[in-house]
Amino acid sequence: MSQKGGTRGTEVLMEASIIRIPPHHYIHVLDQNTNIGRVEIGPLTFIRQDNERVLFSPVGMIMVPPRHYCVVINPVARGDDQQVRFDQSGQAKLRHADLEIRLTQDPFPLYPGEEVQQDVTPLQIVYPDTALRLQALLDFEEAGGVKRVAGDEWLFEGPGTYIPRKEVVVLETIKATVIRENQAIRLRARKEGVDREGVRRVTGEEWLVSKVGAYLPGAHEEVLDIVNAFILTDKKALHVRALRSFKDAGGRDRRTGEEWLVTMAEREAHIPAVAEEVVGVVEVTTLSSRQYCVILDPVGADGKTQLGQKRVVKGERSFFLLPGELLESGIQDIYVLSGEEGLVLRAVEAFNDSEQREEDEEEEEDEEERERAKRLQRSSILRRPGDRWMLRGPLEYVPHAAVEVVLRRQAIPLDENEGIYVRDIKTGKVRAVIGHTYMLTQDEELWSKELPPNVEVLLASNLDPLADRSERIRTGQGLPRDKTRVVSYRVPHNAAVQVYDYREKKARVLFGPEMVMLGPDEQFTMLSLSGDKPKRANVIKAICLLLGPDFFTDVITIETADHARLQLQLSYNWHFDVKFPVSSADSAALFSVPDFVGDSCKAIASRVRGAVASVQFDDFHKNSNRIICSAVFGFDEKLAVRPNLRFHQNNLMISSVDIQSVEPVDQRTRDALQKSVQLAIEITTNSQEAAARHEAERLEQEARGKLERQRISDQAQAERARKELLELEALSAAVESTGAATAEAQSRAEAARIQGEAAVNEARLKAEAQSIEAEAELQRLAKARELELSYKRQMDNLDVDKQKNLAHIESQRFSQLVESLGSDTLKEIARAGPELQVKMLQALGLKSTLITDGSSPINLFTTANGLLGTLSGQREGQ
Repeated sequence: MSQKGGTRGTEVLMEASIIRIPPHHYIHVLDQNTNIGRVEIGPLTFIRQDNERVLFSPVGMIMVPPRHYCVVINPVARGDDQQVRFDQSGQAKLRHADLEIRLTQDPFPLYPGEEVQQDVTPLQIVYPDTALRLQALLDFEEAGGVKRVAGDEWLFEGPGTYIPRKEVVVLETIKATVIRENQAIRLRARKEGVDREGVRRVTGEEWLVSKVGAYLPGAHEEVLDIVNAFILTDKKALHVRALRSFKDAGGRDRRTGEEWLVTMAEREAHIPAVAEEVVGVVEVTTLSSRQYCVILDPVGADGKTQLGQKRVVKGERSFFLLPGELLESGIQDIYVLSGEEGLVLRAVEAFNDSEQREEDEEEEEDEEERERAKRLQRSSILRRPGDRWMLRGPLEYVPHAAVEVVLRRQAIPLDENEGIYVRDIKTGKVRAVIGHTYMLTQDEELWSKELPPNVEVLLASNLDPLADRSERIRTGQGLPRDKTRVVSYRVPHNAAVQVYDYREKKARVLFGPEMVMLGPDEQFTMLSLSGDKPKRANVIKAICLLLGPDFFTDVITIETADHARLQLQLSYNWHFDVKFPVSSADSAALFSVPDFVGDSCKAIASRVRGAVASVQFDDFHKNSNRIICSAVFGFDEKLAVRPNLRFHQNNLMISSVDIQSVEPVDQRTRDALQKSVQLAIEITTNSQEAAARHEAERLEQEARGKLERQRISDQAQAERARKELLELEALSAAVESTGAATAEAQSRAEAARIQGEAAVNEARLKAEAQSIEAEAELQRLAKARELELSYKRQMDNLDVDKQKNLAHIESQRFSQLVESLGSDTLKEIARAGPELQVKMLQALGLKSTLITDGSSPINLFTTANGLLGTLSGQREGQ
């Protein structure tokens, strides 16, 4: 609503006939007859004609303060005298589509057609180390006579104030780039011209400016980057590549793609040139006295890379790798060999190998100084590519560039029962070295001996052949075997191991305790024995053969003459009949039967079956041990049972047979036998139960008699104790009744005495309390009256002092007032009233007058006397 009200007020003002234009304001008036507008400038009271129309209400003139400007589009044309030019009809001439920049001047109006393109704006201040990049839009000539063509660019450098022109546009503000120590700026020419140093530059050319300070790039220069210098130390160098042919800072000509190092020896800080590319920073390679390195593709004395060559550099030394050089395997330690070490070397290319030997000689001079003389003996050996040789310690060795270190040997210490397999790589022959420290030569290597998988498992297990002979479920897991070590096996006591040499085609048997060490072509003879119950083949795997005595158990099925099938579990004690020293034939006979357990069990089972098949079940049940033993061992010439059974193939002896169980195989026979056994067990059990029951009843009767006797004795003791209790209760009741009466009487008397004393004390205390209260009240009243009198006295004194002070102050005031006015003034004040009245009366022509309010009585006699007295006095005065 406020906007609508303002618009309506403006319209009313524009339609008004009289318009008051304030100072520094103007309006545009349109003559509707000629359609020509004009400007009316205030202060003015404008009377509008009927054919005129005011285009807008009075607006303020444009004021451009100092150091400001504005831009006017379509400005009016002015003559040489800076006056506005008008055409024949009186219309102000305009320069259409033109601009005019107006600086500080008197307030001015806008003529019809003029518009402000840019409001009043402060002039741009260009600070030091700053410039404006300007571009000419039109051809013009500056005040200094410099001609500018459209498209020209130049700088307006500070400090200064830039005054704009219509022919010039400001492209950007350029700030100077500060160049510090070890810095440079990289510039590029956008247009052919001359730089600040006076050097001619072509379009696109780049260069560096490294002068310390602020650098303001020219109009046709652009700053690409600030280049920081690389600080070079004795531990860092700069790897640089030439992007094009140029002459570097040292004055050397560089070709495109050439690479070189810039070190601290040349300069401490290096700023890469425009034609240089920094590949990277190269760290110094430092070698101690115990290090060396091999440089691939080294740079020769002529500065060219020797491709495919190598150079060995020994310490102590510090150097930088030149471009193109590489370290083979980095920095390496010198090979320091002890007396138990060696190096296997191989020649990569042909060279003369010279071994230096130094011998020290000492000579004495003047008994105080000693000098050492060294004689150098050289023995040169021609090494061909592929040659292998070995150096033994103690020594220090740095490999030649044409030598490759194949491996480092170390002497292998071997105990008396340790060894290694060694193969000659030239002949292929394998041998075992046992019992002394040995170092492989350059033509030897360790040979791995392979064993059958079952033998590997047995050797790797932690099972003891003798103590763990019954363990077949658990297999011990040990460390993996070193196949280059000689295979050794500890043969336990009372055991034998057979080793077969496949090269010599013969076997040897060793009896424990013994350490068996296999040669390169030897293998263990592995035993595969039967196991479990009943026996199954290939259950037990073993390397050593236990000689016994031991036992094995078997389960066999037999059938009697009356066709009763029985299952027997028999255990046999066995051992090998070996007498030391053992002959080779007896030794070989031990391993002649691969599965002596299975074969012996089968043979004994067949004998037992044959013997049991000819007897009845009852007879076998009664005489089973005799029948089985006679069947197994047989009879001698005297028809007596032999003490043992001998297998002549391997000298196995069965010394005894133990019948562990006999069970019928037929279910009916088993049930009948079980019933008879259960019946016998039941009869025996019943008889034992009856005897136990009789004994228990006897013991129970004895216990009951003892319990009854003890109960009677306990009752008698309880009656005696009850009697004593009743006597004590009667005595206690008599004492209790007597004590209660005495205590009651004493308590009543004591209560009456206490009550009387309490009443007396209460009365005395009440009297004391009343007297204390009365005294306190009297003291309170006396104190109150005393305080009241004191207060009244103080108030009266204060009033008296106040009145005295007021009177004193009033007297002082009056005296000071009188002193300040003076006696003459008081006289004049006293005479001023009557004199004024006299003058008033004289002016009115009255001799005397009396003025009253009509309500107060007046003594006319006194008044008349006074008047007369006054008049007479006045006459005398006149």
